[in-house]
Amino acid sequence: MDRLTSMAVFVAAAEEGSLSGAARRFGLSVSMAGKHVSAIEADLNIRLMQRTTRKLKLTDVGQAYYARCKRILEEYEDANREAGDAQQSIRGVLRVAAPLTFGAMHLGGMVASYLALHPGVALEVVLNDRYVDLLAEGVDVAIRIGRLLDSDLVAQRLAPCRMVICASPRFLERHGALSSVEKLRQAPRLAFSEAVSSGDWTLTDPDGQAHVIDGPVVMAANNTQMLLAAALAGAGVAYGPSFVFGQSIAAGELIALLPHHKTSDLTIQAVYPTKRHVSRKLRSFVDHLVLSFGGTPPWDLSPTG
Repeated sequence: MDRLTSMAVFVAAAEEGSLSGAARRFGLSVSMAGKHVSAIEADLNIRLMQRTTRKLKLTDVGQAYYARCKRILEEYEDANREAGDAQQSIRGVLRVAAPLTFGAMHLGGMVASYLALHPGVALEVVLNDRYVDLLAEGVDVAIRIGRLLDSDLVAQRLAPCRMVICASPRFLERHGALSSVEKLRQAPRLAFSEAVSSGDWTLTDPDGQAHVIDGPVVMAANNTQMLLAAALAGAGVAYGPSFVFGQSIAAGELIALLPHHKTSDLTIQAVYPTKRHVSRKLRSFVDHLVLSFGGTPPWDLSPTG
């Protein structure tokens, strides 16, 4: 008997709880389903199932064998699917969700280069800072920053998200160099109003001591691009991700403060619902994200880098 078929019948019998259930799944007679399972047991010289007239129960060895067989069959199905996909061009609609500021500042160029490589794909990009339920909203892949709450999602790391604290040269001319934590605490701050991290505005000095910067807030906003514009105009000290402030720091338009102090780092990731049945379209997009943002991300490069 074909071993893969026998393994598939055995897995079905374990999941259905009976040989008759496995027989129905494959359009076999109950006796033929039993022969497939018996053939495996005879070859291994071991009992995988305890059978009664009403139901069957896996032995301890049968439980372990079932788990292995299920993985083998899934890999076999995926191999066949990938081989079939390889004969097809990458096309269709791909729905992508991303945080508002990150998407507006950094996805445009990446999307343009991806579409140039895959002209058969149409992208629907949704930029929103709220939580997006991928399955409920029909989203193929989402970009998320920070700790993931969905244990059932597959995560692909794209880039680090460094936090920086900075101010414009014009602001520092008026308020001094702000070269210590004590001086920084007295400076007017530009704050992100929807921050959820308890580590916001926390710096760790070279000795490992944490310092919370809790000076007066002169402006709070729920969009970091607005904070960037205000910081560039000299309104105050800003704290936020380098993907917002990094290029202005590299260009000398903003000055990083207390650079020898550490801030909390987050991770930028692409997430999608499952490792299995990933289409070539989705895989090609995630791979392009990794290629575009992997290594040292563009927002952390110096002007000559």
